[in-house]
Amino acid sequence: MAGEAQCLSYAGCNFLRQRLVLSTLSGRPLKIRKIRAKEEDPGLRDFEASFIRLIDKVTNGSRIEINQTGTTLYYQPGLLYGGSLEHDCSPSRSIGYYLESLLCLAPFMKHPLKIVLRGVTNDQVDPSVDILKATALPLLKKFGIDGESLEIKINRRGMPPKAGGEILFSCPVRKVLQPVQFTDPGKIKRIRGTAYSVRVSPQMANRMVESARSILNKFLPDIYIYTDHMKGVSSGKSPGFGMCLTAETINGTILSAELASNPQGQGATVLPEELGQNCAKLLLEEIYRGGCVDSTNQSLALLLMTLGQRDVSKVLLGPLSPYTIEFLRHLRSFFQIMFKIETKTPEEEHMGGEKVLMTCVGIGFSNLSKTIR
Repeated sequence: MAGEAQCLSYAGCNFLRQRLVLSTLSGRPLKIRKIRAKEEDPGLRDFEASFIRLIDKVTNGSRIEINQTGTTLYYQPGLLYGGSLEHDCSPSRSIGYYLESLLCLAPFMKHPLKIVLRGVTNDQVDPSVDILKATALPLLKKFGIDGESLEIKINRRGMPPKAGGEILFSCPVRKVLQPVQFTDPGKIKRIRGTAYSVRVSPQMANRMVESARSILNKFLPDIYIYTDHMKGVSSGKSPGFGMCLTAETINGTILSAELASNPQGQGATVLPEELGQNCAKLLLEEIYRGGCVDSTNQSLALLLMTLGQRDVSKVLLGPLSPYTIEFLRHLRSFFQIMFKIETKTPEEEHMGGEKVLMTCVGIGFSNLSKTIR
């Protein structure tokens, strides 16, 4: 069947992860041309090559062809295999870059995935491991992917540029996903967070907590921000600090925000007080945007809705990010699925910014490699 499936063709380096993940799930081969063809340093970057190697590790029988300059990539997906693996991520992007895609693929493996990823745990570009642990795992549980083996464990933290972090991600497999009706985010009941510092004074974390609380206490009494100061080997190879905050509602919606300090030797020094305040403001902005899924996990929620049983799923989201909009286009190309999109004005919802109600009927995706025992 894969041989008959039409090969999809794209140009440019944008949205490489989306295309490879959807190609793997749908079994449709993929060709991407003109990857940074006009730049001085053409072709795939080291973090993209590392991502392709990771996809090759979790699948069995994938065919990957890259031309000499690295500007053309042909990918014919194999079967998702899983098992116990290790992968060294490129330090130019954080582990979150790789983990986001693994969260999409892990439930559909043949064997439960247990993988150790090494690299940068927190940076300023990708969602950190802390945020994915706090927001993506509860989202997977909503679709029926749960169990003791679903976890993200941070063994060591690593800040850019030298990294040195290590995490363990494990996820059980599921044959089918449950449809969801998730349209009422509910009111915020508590705020939790982590202020972490590595290879700097432990006082940094306390200073961030104080400044974040000075803003958040005006809105809510139930606030608890943990301080996480890792020492020795578990603190990675570069100094840095940062903060992750999550707001939880009475209906189990989790909205998140995070900030990290500038990498060593790059940009101006950031004061921990400033970082704590800015992170608190980012969280309030995310709460204003609202929805039942925060903006980091919009595409994950839409993918799980698409792959659900042949039943109606509804999720209320805040304003769609550009990444999510492109993801919807890719879903249409790979799975021929379209969402019904209704905008909800703030007056109707009595809160925050404009919301979007996304409705679709799942394609009834079944994990073929998961045999019934």
